[in-house]
Amino acid sequence: MSRILLEADRLRKSFGTRHLIDVNHLTVYDNERIGLIGENGAGKTTLLRILSGETEADEGTVHRPGSLAFIHQQGKEDGEADRQLQAIFCTKTRREGLSGGEMTRKRIAAALSARPQLLLADEPTTDLDEEGLAILRKELQSFPGALILISHDRALLRLLCKKIWYLEDGKITEFPGGYDAFMEERKRQREFQQFEYEQYKTEQKHLKESAQRMTEWASSVKKAPSRMGNSEARLHTREWTNAVLHVSHAKRTIQNRMDHLEVKEKPRNMPDIRMKLGVTTPVEAKTVLKMHCNQLSAGKTVLLDKTELTLPTWSRTALMGANGCGKTTLLRVLTGQNEAPVRFDGQVQFNPAARIGWFDQHHEKTLDPDRTILENIMDVSVHPETLARTVLIRLNFRREEVFKPVSVLSGGERAKVALARLLLTDCNVLILDEPTNHLDIFTLEELEHLLADYGGTVLFVSHDEEFVRKTATRIVRFDRKKLISFEGTLDDMKKAKNRDTSAEDLRIAVSTLEMRMAALFARMAAPKKGDRPDRLQAEYMEMADKLRDLKRKGN
Repeated sequence: MSRILLEADRLRKSFGTRHLIDVNHLTVYDNERIGLIGENGAGKTTLLRILSGETEADEGTVHRPGSLAFIHQQGKEDGEADRQLQAIFCTKTRREGLSGGEMTRKRIAAALSARPQLLLADEPTTDLDEEGLAILRKELQSFPGALILISHDRALLRLLCKKIWYLEDGKITEFPGGYDAFMEERKRQREFQQFEYEQYKTEQKHLKESAQRMTEWASSVKKAPSRMGNSEARLHTREWTNAVLHVSHAKRTIQNRMDHLEVKEKPRNMPDIRMKLGVTTPVEAKTVLKMHCNQLSAGKTVLLDKTELTLPTWSRTALMGANGCGKTTLLRVLTGQNEAPVRFDGQVQFNPAARIGWFDQHHEKTLDPDRTILENIMDVSVHPETLARTVLIRLNFRREEVFKPVSVLSGGERAKVALARLLLTDCNVLILDEPTNHLDIFTLEELEHLLADYGGTVLFVSHDEEFVRKTATRIVRFDRKKLISFEGTLDDMKKAKNRDTSAEDLRIAVSTLEMRMAALFARMAAPKKGDRPDRLQAEYMEMADKLRDLKRKGN
């Protein structure tokens, strides 16, 4: 029987008047892999903090018979990593001047070094490059204990998690199966909810129409005319009274059915944005940006040397590279925000019609915490409030939530507000530094749709491979202090890379075989003692056949 590593009962946590956590019972068994999913602000991080003991619940108990470690989303690592994990994650011993990805590696290595029986991981992929993600996946796959994972990395959830906890309105709904099974079930439930709502509205309309017909019929039934005789009048009055009673009873029956009709809420469907964002002041030229870089350095480290960058108008370009290679530094140079010790020798030339919108990793600086979400948006929006509200709904802000002050929002919710501000300005060039960090999965999917339909030009940094795959139309990557452009999607680039690798392998195989044939030909020309010319000839002819087949593959 599996051992219980964590058990929680009747957890309640409120912030002001908002009940954030209202969970009756949770159990985690040895070797379980659980994905914790919910919208930004739902309380996922708060729940993990309560389970770990870092935050006290208002009510309830948490029993932790197993050892526990926590990979936090931000901040410094808890404790020191052992040498083995330092080497695996290539962590740097210094603490200052590290990139976001390098800090994430240190936090992961420190938590895994504790060898816990239960690992809590809050967005462990934050800022990790492709290499870091590969290392993380491998280490978590081989991790021998249980795992509770918060992540917007859909590939990681698919790979690791066999159970989903869905946190909504403070409640946890448990879904057996992985991420795709959860999303399919959620879709099925939403479709059934839509069906129930339509049935409810149809029945409600039918009852209202029946009640209206009864009212109209009752008003058409007249009392006995004054010229009628007494017997006829009594008969007519009795018929009129019976008709009125019948109508009254029917109306009460209909009203009773209406009163007891179970109300079905309309599911929250995402509205279409009919006005294309980013085209208020379009750039008519073919190119938005040309940059020539003689050298880009940070302190003594040279990041780029004698390279160029071009942004075609209307393109969506993903800037990719290893942690610490200089992606954020380059974006800051392009937006004129580079500070010491960064040095840039070169030229950045934007088209005169370009209007730049910049999304910093520290996006909260652009928001006024004392004003509401809608006020922060409308301060800069060039679009009407109706469209602003539509964009906010697409980013999973319910109608009444737009009146919340920014000060009460979670980090992910603030990121959504900052993104909405940019999308609704008159910018036609968006430069986004890690816009996917801190976003929940549902908002991430909506952002993919918004950027795919964006009418301007986009340059962004993201380590979320699925987001890059669905959003980018071209790739620019850091490679040995150069910027290498690929005109096509991430999938196109990977296919081309595989073709190039196969072609290189073929060239190596041909070269190796030709050298072996040359050596064998030399032996045939001057046989040594014990050599048999017939066998050498047969071996040479066999190699010639292989060489011919290889060259045919290459053509």
